Amino acid sequence: MGFSIARLVRRLVLAAAVVVPGWCLPVFAQVEGGGIVREVRIEGTQRIEPETVRSYLLEQPGDPFDPDRLDASLKALFATGYFADVNLRREGDTLIVKVVENPIINRIAFEGNKKFDDKALNDEMQLRPRVVYTRAKVQADVKRIVELYRRSGRFAATVEPKVIPLDQNRVDLVYEINEGALTEISSINFVGAHQFTAAQLQDVISTKESRWYRLLSTSDTYDPDRITYDRELLRKFYLSQGYADFRVISAVAELNQQRDGFYITFTIDEGDRYRFGKVDIDSQMKDVAGSELTPLITTAQGDWYDADAVEKTVNALTDALGTKGFAFVDIRPRATRNRDNHTIDVTYVIQEGPRVFVERIDIVGNLRTLDKVVRREFRLAEGDAFNTAKLRRSEERIKNLNFFKKVEVTNAPGSAPDRTVITAQVEEQSTGELSLGGGFSTTDGPIGNVSVSEHNLLGRGQDLRVGLTLSGRAQQVDLSFTEPYFMGHNIAAGFDLYQIDQSNQLNATYDQFTLGMALRAGYQVSEYLRNTWRYTLRTDSIQNIQTGASLFIIDAAGSRLTSSIGQVLSYDRRDNIQDPSRGYLLSLGTDLAGFGGDVRYIRTKANAGWFYTVAPKYVVSLTGEAGQIAGLGQPVNIQDRWFVGGDNLHGFATAGIGPRDNTTGDALGGNLYYVGSASLGFPLGLPQEFGVSGRVFTDIGDLWSFDLLPNDIANGRTKASAQDINSVRMSAGAGVAWKSPFGPIRLDLAVPVLRQPFDKSEFFRISFGTRF
Repeated sequence: MGFSIARLVRRLVLAAAVVVPGWCLPVFAQVEGGGIVREVRIEGTQRIEPETVRSYLLEQPGDPFDPDRLDASLKALFATGYFADVNLRREGDTLIVKVVENPIINRIAFEGNKKFDDKALNDEMQLRPRVVYTRAKVQADVKRIVELYRRSGRFAATVEPKVIPLDQNRVDLVYEINEGALTEISSINFVGAHQFTAAQLQDVISTKESRWYRLLSTSDTYDPDRITYDRELLRKFYLSQGYADFRVISAVAELNQQRDGFYITFTIDEGDRYRFGKVDIDSQMKDVAGSELTPLITTAQGDWYDADAVEKTVNALTDALGTKGFAFVDIRPRATRNRDNHTIDVTYVIQEGPRVFVERIDIVGNLRTLDKVVRREFRLAEGDAFNTAKLRRSEERIKNLNFFKKVEVTNAPGSAPDRTVITAQVEEQSTGELSLGGGFSTTDGPIGNVSVSEHNLLGRGQDLRVGLTLSGRAQQVDLSFTEPYFMGHNIAAGFDLYQIDQSNQLNATYDQFTLGMALRAGYQVSEYLRNTWRYTLRTDSIQNIQTGASLFIIDAAGSRLTSSIGQVLSYDRRDNIQDPSRGYLLSLGTDLAGFGGDVRYIRTKANAGWFYTVAPKYVVSLTGEAGQIAGLGQPVNIQDRWFVGGDNLHGFATAGIGPRDNTTGDALGGNLYYVGSASLGFPLGLPQEFGVSGRVFTDIGDLWSFDLLPNDIANGRTKASAQDINSVRMSAGAGVAWKSPFGPIRLDLAVPVLRQPFDKSEFFRISFGTRF
């Protein structure tokens, strides 16, 4: 039995040997035929048993000498990979098999690698320490390392293996790596482009030509996958501009002779440009009338054809039907191309879609953030009826977490025709933030603050912030913590502790010391409506009043304890909380003080904002807020009044408008105010990766009405001793924002257009921050 199995093994190895490349077979001595093999002698073995060598031989004692069988035996021995050299020769009736064993790898080392560490390179290798060394495997590993560098944009990288012999037939294997420079993009050309310039098309694609200012970017290094993505970007761009017949014929990358740069050439066929023809809705669902949905169509007859607008209409129709309870709808735009008059008729066909349910939700790419943090933002759960509107809303909510650089939520067929698997592909970004802020006032001088925060503490979605403000007018320390899902419920609960030592010597000649705490809890009333409750307990002291200060301020001196309950109701339909380009926001807040303490008042504040993209990267925004405070059986003290200027009214200093003492010019604050702003954000024509944008704006506002305190009345003072004019202030200005590698930097310049003689102005304000 053992003999037959050994024979079988030899024959299998012989069959496999025929695929061994001929270059690995050395010249061997030709053995003459004739005679009988009386003895087989094995020489040169060290680690390998001689019997192992014999098992691969087709010639055994008692067999005739056969050159063909000896040749097959030689190939079988080489096919094992155990031997660097094999030689067969005949001495009389003895067959001598002399072998040189391949050494064992003792250690693998890399020299010259900086882009990738040893672990990353080892992950690409087949060879390992204590494995038999073979030249073929070394060459294969060299190819893998070179390919790894090419995928990172280094096509000039070279790898040279070095073998260092050791005793006991062992070797050290060293890969000497010359990484070379990044293979950059020397030029990008577009053949067949007539309607758009090369510069316009280069703004469309993600691959960029190499320039000095792209030092921190990788978009100017060659990446075959990025080129494929660029083909799709070009197609989408032309389709959005009406070129329905557009196609990319080829995208070719040619490496120059120095192997340090690529020439990228896109050959395209633009085709003809089309306009929208007849646009209609064909509803094939008995409970859905097409006429009811017509106002949702964003495409109009006579406009240039725009595939993006068609997609937006499909999304709007799907969302509208989803909110009406139609979870299973299939909306398909049917386009009829009229080549003679260059129009495209579009009919949105609405029919009942297949009944599909969510089988599973997978979260991919979250290395630090816990799955539950992402999963709880989904508007869908396993077993729910699949709804594309809820899927898009889920993606929007995950993006609004601001934990991820990239978020893509897709669905794919599941294990059955009526099942779908949802995948959230995310790419994490830094959620810790070191924020620095600075400004300059013509009256207050430099203003700055620093805060350290972590918005995704331990990957649990918790928010922790420690802030410190140091400036000429304020020193503030605050600690804030928020648990977004308190005890597993959709309630954002948290607390705030703060101490503010604010110097108002420059605009009101007094200091204000505040020490307080707040408890808060917020919850969703509906998908876009949110309510937040807050309890605040704080003490305020008016102190360090300077000689010559306003008598109104002297009368306000002392400490007061405030205990209040507040509530904010907000309705948020913005597409992005951090950087909105469309949508609106409405909020209304009310505070009631008097639950213990010394202060009693009711305070109301309303906010509104509207955002609209008028053209790509051109965003119009209209924002405004208004506030009112009224004392309950007592006047409103200065520390509870509103102050306007600086951040909420550009062109005016902090507390720059509103009631002021006639004699000292001290700001007294007001009980009523409003501010509003209209702005247009736009690109500055610089390369997109610069992250620089501009904006022009105009602000309006007013602050008026203050209460006389008991001491004021007792001392015979009246409001005639102060400037308190209810009149509109207005400013106009421009700003530049830079999304720098160190964080956002903003510079605003503004001048007052409408003002009162006693107002205080501020020409420019700058703020900056960085992430870690």
